[in-house]
Amino acid sequence: MMAEDARYLKRKVKAGSIDVHPTEKALVVNYEVEATILAETGNPMLGERKECQKIIRVKALNEKSNLKALAKEIVDKCSLIHHSKILEVEQLLYFLQNRKEVITNKSSKKHGLNELQEPRFKGTEIDETANINLLEDYRNDLYEEDPSRKLRGAKLILQLARNPDNLEELAEDDVTLKALARVLSDEWKKRTDLATVIVYIFFCLSSFSQFHPRTAEFKIGSLCMTIIEHELKQYDSWLEELKAKKSKADSTKDERDLRSFEKASKRLQSLTKIEEEFFQVSCYLLLNLAEDLKVEAKMKNKSIVQMLVKMLDRDNCDLLMLVISFLKKLSIFIENIGVMKESGIIEKLYRLIPCENHLMNVTLRLILNLSFDTELRTKMVAVRFIPKLVSLLKNENHSLVVLCILYHLSMNDKAKSQFALTDCIPIVMRLLLESSQQQQQQQQSVPEAMALAINLAGNARCAQIICEGKGLQLLMKKAFKTKDPLMLKLIRNISQHDGPTKIMFFDYISDIAERIQSSESEEFILECVGILANLTSPDLNYELILTEFNLVPWIKQHLLPGKAEDDLVLEVVILVGTVCKDDACARMLAQSDIIQNLIELLNAKQEDDEMVLQIVYVFYQMIFHQSTREVIIKLTQAPAYLIDLMHDKNTEIRNVCGNTLDIISEYDSTWAKKIQMEKFRWHNSQWLDMVESRQVEDEGFMYGDDVLGAYIQDADILDHPDLFYGSSDMMMDGSPDYLDDRSMYNDLGSDFVSSAYGAPRYVDYDPYERPVSSAGYIVDDQTLTSYGRPSGPYGRAYNGQEDSQDYYDYGRR
Repeated sequence: MMAEDARYLKRKVKAGSIDVHPTEKALVVNYEVEATILAETGNPMLGERKECQKIIRVKALNEKSNLKALAKEIVDKCSLIHHSKILEVEQLLYFLQNRKEVITNKSSKKHGLNELQEPRFKGTEIDETANINLLEDYRNDLYEEDPSRKLRGAKLILQLARNPDNLEELAEDDVTLKALARVLSDEWKKRTDLATVIVYIFFCLSSFSQFHPRTAEFKIGSLCMTIIEHELKQYDSWLEELKAKKSKADSTKDERDLRSFEKASKRLQSLTKIEEEFFQVSCYLLLNLAEDLKVEAKMKNKSIVQMLVKMLDRDNCDLLMLVISFLKKLSIFIENIGVMKESGIIEKLYRLIPCENHLMNVTLRLILNLSFDTELRTKMVAVRFIPKLVSLLKNENHSLVVLCILYHLSMNDKAKSQFALTDCIPIVMRLLLESSQQQQQQQQSVPEAMALAINLAGNARCAQIICEGKGLQLLMKKAFKTKDPLMLKLIRNISQHDGPTKIMFFDYISDIAERIQSSESEEFILECVGILANLTSPDLNYELILTEFNLVPWIKQHLLPGKAEDDLVLEVVILVGTVCKDDACARMLAQSDIIQNLIELLNAKQEDDEMVLQIVYVFYQMIFHQSTREVIIKLTQAPAYLIDLMHDKNTEIRNVCGNTLDIISEYDSTWAKKIQMEKFRWHNSQWLDMVESRQVEDEGFMYGDDVLGAYIQDADILDHPDLFYGSSDMMMDGSPDYLDDRSMYNDLGSDFVSSAYGAPRYVDYDPYERPVSSAGYIVDDQTLTSYGRPSGPYGRAYNGQEDSQDYYDYGRR
């Protein structure tokens, strides 16, 4: 039978069961549609059945709803439900009324964009009611020349697309989708309103992940970005044109110019409104498609970040909501952060604070993501973000996110001073001291507020504000009550500052020292020890503290390697360095053989620079006192360890070791010689390495291999100066011997190079060959120094001039 014989279409709907929606407050009506094509004679030609569903959403349903009236209203309005089923509908509504809410898994939830809603514009509405069976007619309207017919067809298709039940059928209709994509590609420059409606249709499809391939197939995302880029450039040109007209009107004061400016201003407002509607639906479409990271990467390559940042200049709240939500998603990746930084996103976000509640929430979350970048944090501080953010702390909806952002900003030491000029510290103190009953039971405070307070306590002015009034007293009381180590860490940071704040701690020393012995929490003990270690005041009687609370055995026990965690051991060493400033305390600790414990700890933790530095500092403090100086120098090997560390890679360790060894050299001549010899070795290390590694190649060399080997292996090369200058066999008859070191290498030319430590290096040069020099002569029977140099009448190095100052002093010329 030919297709031309088909004349009539018979459609039959058969109602089915009614059920509740699994996640939403809605009823699901199942029905079956049977479509039959009849011939001209009335006989059926072709038939098809399809099972369908209709979703009836009852968002207004709540505990006070009248279920009977609502069920009657639903049955009256829905032709698919027979009146005999009104009791069944009422029972289903009762079930929905008492069912707990279930979190849905829509694509928008995946982004965490609960605040976003489907955009609705007056320009996309139409008075007609669309019918899925007339989809072909609506598609045909897209091919009409009349722009109004095209717009009508697109709006009716949009009306169908906004019903999720029609999306599957619409997605399978290649002809309709191709027609929509073609019209969008051809008409977007002429009709922005038509482009908005068509993009809206594809946005409806993009709301469900299974339809993303269909949207990508027609390259709608790429086309949308092209349109957005064009519209942004066009908007800039409109602004330039408007500024020119305003400037002209201001200069001429002519009424015609003023009217022209007012007309252009109104036209710009109208065009901007249409443009922003397109931006809104396009951004929502792109945001849905960006679920796929590969698609998101393509968007980034087409400069989506720059476009979104540029849209932040707009005032449309709904558009800003979408743009900022999109930027928040993109800000997860560091590559996008760099682009945002270059686009000046911080200045644009600054003007948005404060703003409407929902927009404020998503804006703060974007700022939180950006605050992980050091440069952006510095920029936020520079544009004075802190006062604006502090003003939002009183809003319970935003306080948590604001605390996180302020914590990140407080990591910058230069920013901490700005907090002292705001109400931040009083607000944070109130959050810490007036925590909820549940938090008190859990013995903890608001963690975000605590972290911020700990950072701010590192600034002297902020620490003073924290301690104002009864601040320190209240913190101490709560810390000991809750045994919260973080609260005590805050107090410890306050204790590091000199001045009036440190004096306030004198009243709590007994409580702190007592907790060191009695507390079971190692973290709590660590903070207590840290507070005592920070109290470096000359007015404090450390001996009384150690004696009254019997801390010396406790300190000695915790200095044994492996007896406690490294962090606690380090604080104990710092405490020892603090109390050793007092002569009586230093003597007490030295008599308890604590120095040997420190040496053993130094051996065990030699790779830990901080631990080594603090142990060396303890030795430095003990050297100042006569009673402990003798113990360290004569009864321990501490000076030997200090000599080993005097050339450590860590600058601070080298400095402390050098100062300590200088003091030891002044009081002990034996160690002074060893220290000077080591300094000499170090300054001439490259030269000595070269001498010791020199291999004698000629068997007929004047000393022979065995003699040289004995010197190198069995003794110090410096103890045998005759290796170079002391043998009479080396003298040349009738020739002078030159021994002045300053002139020794003058004629080596390019073969002599100075090393980094002042010692000579050689290039193709034999050190055993006498160099040519202009130094003085060795007089017959003249006494030589231990280094083979001629000495003067008083034993000084002599070069022929009695007033010469040229002599060696352990490596210094």
